[in-house]
Amino acid sequence: MKKVVIQILRKLKRSLEFLSIFFLLFLLVACNVESDIKFPVKVGVKPESITKGFNGNYYVTVMNGKENGDGELVEISTKGVKVFSKGFNEPKGIVFIKEHLYFSDINCVWKVDKDGNKSVFVKKEDFLKEVLYLNDVAMDGDGTGFYVADMGATNYMRDKNNNLWPLESDEAKLVPQLGRIYHVNLEGEVIVYQDTSPLMLNPNGVGVDNDDNIMVSSFFLGNFLVIRDGKLTPLKGEFRGGDAVEQDSEGNYYISSWSQGKVWKINRETEESTVLVEGLKSAADFYLEENNNRLLVPDMMAGIIYAVDIKK
Repeated sequence: MKKVVIQILRKLKRSLEFLSIFFLLFLLVACNVESDIKFPVKVGVKPESITKGFNGNYYVTVMNGKENGDGELVEISTKGVKVFSKGFNEPKGIVFIKEHLYFSDINCVWKVDKDGNKSVFVKKEDFLKEVLYLNDVAMDGDGTGFYVADMGATNYMRDKNNNLWPLESDEAKLVPQLGRIYHVNLEGEVIVYQDTSPLMLNPNGVGVDNDDNIMVSSFFLGNFLVIRDGKLTPLKGEFRGGDAVEQDSEGNYYISSWSQGKVWKINRETEESTVLVEGLKSAADFYLEENNNRLLVPDMMAGIIYAVDIKK
């Protein structure tokens, strides 16, 4: 009997050792799958937004030219870059929720499944107000829907050389307050979550902070806005051309500027900002990948996705 028990224990030990080795190899393979994608990656003409989705791959909205229907959704995997779905106008902010990709276009929101099949999830008629230029999208705090920013009237922001009007100029006073933040649930129901505000002229980026409140970047004014005591409140600093906004688990904020080609990290306590990267042609809607200590930043006008270290 004693010999039988010893044999059983030895077999059990070998089995546990085998399982430990198998699990270790599994982790190594899983890590290598992700690390095999080396950034920077060229993805096409005018990439706007990036997220992680099906099978741990990355998905990028690519605007291409100005022709109707020439926009694409591109997949980045260990096998390379390929078009995953197409037939969009100006696809922008993108999120991955419950095995579907959702992203904005000029005045609608698309839904794409694991096979690249697309459908219009929210039509322009479904919004409670007239939407003029939908941009960034962010998943809400409990994963039951998402926020989407409408920039409003973008044709008032710039001079004939395509530069933003100076804030003290007469032209700046003519920029209308038409930008809003909408919430969309996974049944496609839409509400106005944040109405127009003089602090939020031409909102571009939208994100969700650690308290499940929204954060917003005002493209024209350069405000990084957070909800405090129920009100939109600007952080220190001016980030004109503001695009993506995020907050990490330690409370630090991040914002990109499309027009300045920069990305900043903002200290949660002092609100002092540090430039993480500059010299890009146009820093668009990034993806915070905190487990890899990086932002994946689309340089729209260069057609490249860069990895930017956040440990600065």
